[in-house]
Amino acid sequence: MKKANSSKTAIYAALIGNLLVAVTKFIAAALSGSSSMLSEGVHSLVDTVNELLLLYGMRRSARTPDAAHPLGYGRELYFWSFIVAVLLFALGAGVSIYQGVARVRTPSPVTDVIVVYIVLALSFVFEGVSWRVSQKAFRAAKGDLGYWEAVRKSKAPPSFIVLFEDSAALIGIVIAAAGTYAADSLQMPVFDGIASILIGAVLAATSAALARESKGLLIGERADPQIAASIEALARDEPGVAAVNGVITVQLAPAQIVAALSLEFEDELRTPQIEEAVARIEERLRAQHPQIVALFVKPQTPGGYERIRRSRYGLRSSGH
Repeated sequence: MKKANSSKTAIYAALIGNLLVAVTKFIAAALSGSSSMLSEGVHSLVDTVNELLLLYGMRRSARTPDAAHPLGYGRELYFWSFIVAVLLFALGAGVSIYQGVARVRTPSPVTDVIVVYIVLALSFVFEGVSWRVSQKAFRAAKGDLGYWEAVRKSKAPPSFIVLFEDSAALIGIVIAAAGTYAADSLQMPVFDGIASILIGAVLAATSAALARESKGLLIGERADPQIAASIEALARDEPGVAAVNGVITVQLAPAQIVAALSLEFEDELRTPQIEEAVARIEERLRAQHPQIVALFVKPQTPGGYERIRRSRYGLRSSGH
């Protein structure tokens, strides 16, 4: 719950900052005719929409299960996170590159350069505050992991999406400032268009990274391997369990996991005793890992489990 609250705080901070920055950038673009400033305005507007979509996805994913969705709606968060990546590419990167190419082909001078610099400086401050909030939230969530390793292992896209967007925004502001300076000081407006293209390239790279991570979660990733190991250890300690054949986990949402456990029970156990053992395993498991929303236990011999596992993954038997 604490991690979810910190993610929401980062999203709200980014939403307010991007909305203010977008309006300011569009006004500056209209006054100066700067292509890179217009690209930055589009970038901030897309980021604002993205924050709204992330908040919407978080609210939708928290709905309780029903007859139509017995495992809940947790994966909606991953869907909307993927949509955010697509929008960042299609609108943010696409519009910026298009605008830049158009400006390179038909250069026009940038006017009111002082206005552009003032807006960029203010934008850098606003985005910097938002970046700091998102960076602190992500640093608290990642623990001892490195930043990229934490992104690859994260099951909560909002925690790193906002950080990625804010980082791209800061880089874009620097590029816009450099392009404006070059276009004005060298009297070569083409640099303004080049800056817009570079901003689009930064957004495209960011959206590609976000899409890759969100796609893996959307189609179904396993939970943290440590949770699977914990499930196996807990089941192994249960009286009456002869062997733990294996466990499959699927991450439905940042705090929602489904687990399937294959167990061999002692031969002398009767059906009521097996049911009691399963109930105890489930109770202990949910007390230790409350994020497990559904547990399926299949009584199975090791040989039967191995045959199905090899068939599922297309593995050859050891005898061939």
